[in-house]
Amino acid sequence: MATSRRSLHALLGGGAVADVLLWRRRNVSAAAVVGVTAVWFLFERAGYSFPSVIANALLLLVAILFFWAKSASLLNRPLPPLPKLEVSDVVVEKAADQALVWINRVLAVGHDIAIKRDRSVFIKVILILWAVSYIGMLFNFLTLIYIGVMFSLLVSPLYEKYQDHVDEKIGMAHSVLSRHLDTIVSKTGQSTKQKKTE
Repeated sequence: MATSRRSLHALLGGGAVADVLLWRRRNVSAAAVVGVTAVWFLFERAGYSFPSVIANALLLLVAILFFWAKSASLLNRPLPPLPKLEVSDVVVEKAADQALVWINRVLAVGHDIAIKRDRSVFIKVILILWAVSYIGMLFNFLTLIYIGVMFSLLVSPLYEKYQDHVDEKIGMAHSVLSRHLDTIVSKTGQSTKQKKTE
């Protein structure tokens, strides 16, 4: 069981994020749940909009820094300690590399559908897009993000604890879905062949 726990930790990145998702840093994980819930409540239930909250927070920050700098010069105190505010080239390159990987994956799927005419990929993409569309009709975007974050924070430790059972059930569901998908693909293939022969 220790090897499966290590593998899940490594699968999630193996760093501080994995520790938070698997509740190995309980205080940080609990703070993340409370913080995400507070942000969701602020935007969704209290009626604030994201631009107004950001503008008010920046307004408060600029006012605090301005009055701190003015009072520091009057009272002979040090100026506020501000870090160098710039994005490094390394961060931009890493983000571009990650974006390139995802864009190439999407283009490969498009290639499989359009050029190779892979029916199974086509049906999977249609089912996934339909599910996303249906779920999107039930919730707004912020609520979906909230559900996703809460899902990742609460399901990961449960999966780590019951990984063997979950993997067994997911394997069974995958085999059933694969059989149904193969049946659909073979039937669509037969109907197109029958049309061609007619």
